[in-house]
Amino acid sequence: MCGIVGIVSTTPVNQSIYDALTVLQHRGQDAAGIVTLSDGNFRQRKANGLVSDVFEAKHMQRLKGNIGIGHVRYPTAGSSSAAEAQPFYVNSPFGISLAHNGNLTNAAQLKEDQFHKARRHINTTSDSEVLLNVMAHELDKCPSLHLTAEDIFTAVKAVHKQALGAYAVVSLIINHGLVAFRDPNGIRPLVLGMRTEDGHKEYMVASESVALDAVGFEFVRDVEPGEAVYITDEGELFSAHCAENAQHNPCIFEFVYFARPDSTIDKVSVYESRLAMGEKLGHKIKREWADIDIDVVIPIPETSCDSALEIAKVLELPYRQGFVKNRYIGRTFIMPGQTLRRKSVRRKLNAISSEFVGKNVLLVDDSIVRGTTSEQIIEMAREAGAKNVYLASAAPEVRYPNVYGIDMPSTEELIAHGRNVDEIATMIGADALIFQDLDDLISAVSKCNPEIKTFETSVFSGEYVTGDIDEAYLQRLNDVRSDGAKTDKEKEEIANLEIHNEG
Repeated sequence: MCGIVGIVSTTPVNQSIYDALTVLQHRGQDAAGIVTLSDGNFRQRKANGLVSDVFEAKHMQRLKGNIGIGHVRYPTAGSSSAAEAQPFYVNSPFGISLAHNGNLTNAAQLKEDQFHKARRHINTTSDSEVLLNVMAHELDKCPSLHLTAEDIFTAVKAVHKQALGAYAVVSLIINHGLVAFRDPNGIRPLVLGMRTEDGHKEYMVASESVALDAVGFEFVRDVEPGEAVYITDEGELFSAHCAENAQHNPCIFEFVYFARPDSTIDKVSVYESRLAMGEKLGHKIKREWADIDIDVVIPIPETSCDSALEIAKVLELPYRQGFVKNRYIGRTFIMPGQTLRRKSVRRKLNAISSEFVGKNVLLVDDSIVRGTTSEQIIEMAREAGAKNVYLASAAPEVRYPNVYGIDMPSTEELIAHGRNVDEIATMIGADALIFQDLDDLISAVSKCNPEIKTFETSVFSGEYVTGDIDEAYLQRLNDVRSDGAKTDKEKEEIANLEIHNEG
């Protein structure tokens, strides 16, 4: 998962992009980058680390210009080297820089096509560089030295016909402006904002609406599936639908886990959707666990707090914050390496013993992926004095890998894959375990926007909306993502990384 932002302004954008990236930091802590346009040249700074670490005063001073894009990254597979940091750049045609959130499922084929048909070399393992070169090749077909909006939309249409998977994109074209577009299924989010300064309209695109809020832009609308937005460097906005048979299949895991609660995505308040998840799950617990004596409801911070509060309300039980979170530790299921994940959990949370001693505790989490974190938190609850520890998940069982830009583990490392609920409960040490039903999860999220008829739910259902995923693809993905596939050098590098909070 990554975060992207692009701004076209009448004043320097470096600080606004920096501020926007800091509130998108939860979407990626591996690397950050900003590219601005000034005097017909790109100004760039990108490196591994958090936004606050990557950009020093000297870098910000060099990032001149009234138009720019930014990116925060974590890798879905492969390298975490600084060479993979975004945005990427090609000098032909015109000079193009691009950043992207998502994952191309046919990146390998596109890379081959770019070499054999377009004589373009891809220098990294990043599918974002592949996407940049596909777009550049299509723009290169325009005979004019000045691109019109129609030229740009024609190129994006060609990209949509070639690229499969999930992608939300921001890009800069020298002497033209900013181009942003979203894949035909709308899997990854992208929003458009505007503000008026001295009578001039300024525009911004970003992964989440919270980024608009942070820098004083008003939310205008979501960029629609298959739509492209072109904002000239003079601030003129054009938009067009560039994909045939576009469908709206937003990733439901954005609402479960990734997005900030103060964001609105595809007309759905993330906060309200999580309250609705808790309400649905609370009623399920009330139906199916009527014979279980629960004394208190305790969330596993922080994503599950809103759902847990609604569960407690439905069950008419006390809600307590039984764990204190160390805010300087990152998310564990996206940490490479099982050893690092295990070590991080105890540093991430600490139990308040008085909330556990002698009680039958219902813990609530947003989801259960590997089960490593759940197992250790249940152990912590028992060590703190809990009599019985029950666990409820606001999401269904995660049984299948994600291929659209979320670094889920390999299939074999998913605790729910091939196991029933009782087997999972035994493995993590829970006295009882209950999962949200998929229909209830869908209902909870779509409650805020009934116009969304289907969601991308592959991690729960095994159904991939792009229709191009087979067992061979999943096996290749498994070979790259599994902890066992990492080299000793990679494991050593991972172990030496400083673990940061997601922001």
